[in-house]
Amino acid sequence: MAEAWDPVLFKARVDDVLRQFAAREADHLVDVDPALAPVAQQMETAVARGKRLRAAFCYWGWRGGGQPDNDALVRAAASMELVHAAAVVHDDLIDASPLRHGRPTAHEALRAAVPRHPEAAGAARSLAMLVGDLLMSLAGQLFVTSGLPAAFLGRARPLWAALARDLIAGECLEILHTGAAPDMAASLKVIRYKTAKYTVEQPLLIGAALAGAAPRLGEGYSAYGLPLGEAFQLRDDLLGLFGDPAHTGKATADDLRGPRPTALLAETWRVADTDQRERLRTLLAADGPEGAAAPDEVRALMRSLKAPERVEGLIAARVEESLRALDELDAPPMAVAALTSLAHSASTRLS
Repeated sequence: MAEAWDPVLFKARVDDVLRQFAAREADHLVDVDPALAPVAQQMETAVARGKRLRAAFCYWGWRGGGQPDNDALVRAAASMELVHAAAVVHDDLIDASPLRHGRPTAHEALRAAVPRHPEAAGAARSLAMLVGDLLMSLAGQLFVTSGLPAAFLGRARPLWAALARDLIAGECLEILHTGAAPDMAASLKVIRYKTAKYTVEQPLLIGAALAGAAPRLGEGYSAYGLPLGEAFQLRDDLLGLFGDPAHTGKATADDLRGPRPTALLAETWRVADTDQRERLRTLLAADGPEGAAAPDEVRALMRSLKAPERVEGLIAARVEESLRALDELDAPPMAVAALTSLAHSASTRLS
């Protein structure tokens, strides 16, 4: 790879690794029994698309540690995308989301695989759960077979355990807080553990560990990565209700089911008066095809209270904090430039 980093070329490299790896694993699955073809197809579908941000953060964690471009490292970094694919399948299943990237989610698509099952919807959900489990297992397999020396991989092993633990903790916290009174502190904790850490901080730390970087670099990566990861998820909160489905590829108002403990809802609740809270409670409690009977009314109430603008302020503050940490990072200029670009990509996206 040339010294001037090309994010499009990098994404293509990661896509190629994942496409070949997933195709081989799908073939192995079908070799067990041809009936597994729909499961194999959903496994491949789950990894077929993505921004590859997590792989990029792992890559620049490595490069920031003074290491050169390396195909084995790209394979190891690509494993971060399998973690994400697993999380997406499980998240869609937990949230009962019907769409992802404009296509049926795994648990919806797999209904066609069990037409004669007496409980087809439940069977399809079980199959999707197992697809997610398989993807998480394959992430570890791709990582350890990346071609990096065993000593390098050993340095990152504890971080893999932390990544899985924190991700599951965040998912559990979201479930436990769904339907509870909106609370910003609880929402921000869900954001940190469900998304921020495995999206930005932990891929950076894994890359740094693989590179054998000094602990001080890891501290700088955490100072940069945690607020940026939170900004990433706060942007998701906004896109979930106010984004264009043509860009997001998701059903609108998914977050109103439950309702889920988003920061957007917590901020709306915080600034609402008694009558507005009662109206919001009524809207969220009503049954409808998208969870709330009138998602447009919820949006209108949020806009009247300037909740979207307030969340934009939270995003801006976190990006600023992240970039300040980057200014103090003792890393090669090329890595700092790439991480600056990634900060903007992660926080200002449309999907």
